[in-house]
Amino acid sequence: MIRFDSLQGWLKWQESLHPLVIDLGLERAAQVFHALNPDYVKPPTITVAGTNGKGSSVAYLESIYTAQGYRVGSYTSPHILKYNERIKIDGKPVSDDKICEAFARIESVRGNTSLSYFEFGTLAALDIFQRAGVDVQLLEVGLGGRLDAVNIVDPDVALITSISIDHIEWLGGTREAIGREKAGIFRAAIPAITGDPDPPESLMQSAVEQHALLYCIDKDFSYKKQATGWDWFFADRKMLQLPEPGLKGEHQYHNASAVILAVTKMAEILPVTEASIRQGLANVRLAGRFQLIDGEIPVLLDVGHNPQAVRTLADYVTTVFPGRRIHAVFSMMKDKDIAGVLEIMNFVVYDWFFAPLANPRAATESVMREIFSQSSVSNVSFGFADFTEAFSAAKNQSQQGDLLLVFGSFFLVSECLVEFEKK
Repeated sequence: MIRFDSLQGWLKWQESLHPLVIDLGLERAAQVFHALNPDYVKPPTITVAGTNGKGSSVAYLESIYTAQGYRVGSYTSPHILKYNERIKIDGKPVSDDKICEAFARIESVRGNTSLSYFEFGTLAALDIFQRAGVDVQLLEVGLGGRLDAVNIVDPDVALITSISIDHIEWLGGTREAIGREKAGIFRAAIPAITGDPDPPESLMQSAVEQHALLYCIDKDFSYKKQATGWDWFFADRKMLQLPEPGLKGEHQYHNASAVILAVTKMAEILPVTEASIRQGLANVRLAGRFQLIDGEIPVLLDVGHNPQAVRTLADYVTTVFPGRRIHAVFSMMKDKDIAGVLEIMNFVVYDWFFAPLANPRAATESVMREIFSQSSVSNVSFGFADFTEAFSAAKNQSQQGDLLLVFGSFFLVSECLVEFEKK
């Protein structure tokens, strides 16, 4: 049986094991998981899907349940600095040793079944959470929903954040097609909650077909911002003067509202006080989401990488930093709608600095030059060897009162945070 003495050894091997980076389908993962845990007793489970807002929603849930004193397992992707960020217990990444032990157990029962990098991680998280005896597990869908490996576990509440165009090669090119894929996490007679104010008809129809109990924001539950704090409403229940969500941006009220309903629907098996909800909302933290690093020239980091996320970013920047010159250090994966992102951000950004990434999925400089040349963006700089050079050039063009914006990719934000950790 194959074994490695380091987490990096396992991960490098997994990257080369399966022929496809993304290979949707439940059969392989379910087969290995049954062999791994034939007597699996599922902890209470909330599964979170959506185009944007999944990580934020898991962070809110984790913060609320931790405030209540529950033992919480959370599985998210991708990571920003270390792989261990994907698998947390009580908000803390699990150790290399625990992940390696889980990988070894998976390998011991895998046989000839080929697993992808993501499937290995999903199975490891489920195995680690069961062995740790968590009170609740929070599972973020990696891609889509219906055929994502996370979907081998039946949720007690299914939460869908937002639905927009992304990953069209695997999910389809319309919100209707994508909505049906994400609704694949619904189950009969369990709460299905969406924080999307305009859910596609396919999601609504899927809930009917699967006999799920669907709750939609602005229809079944809602929120209202006040001069100080905000109020939440559901049926005959309400919470008044809630603290502003710890994560910034208007969209976070949608995420937080849906999360509160998810916690409410789980209350029979996991009671939570209003005080814990308030504490959890206020104390939540998540790297790379409108993350501000103060300094003479402040730096704003955001992992937004599709038009919906970037519209939210543009609104946030113009509202919170009005009148400032914005210098953008930018890079994206080549399969994303780069042209669409440029169009949205062009009126916000003063000048652009393309930061090349070593990741094979990233858009190269030649590809990016062509896309910029076909856009209305004119003030853009190329020719940098890496993020460090691009960031330094952007900083040199900045003056007091300006803002440095680093956005477009998890990998780009990761490189930026690594640079700041060195200082």
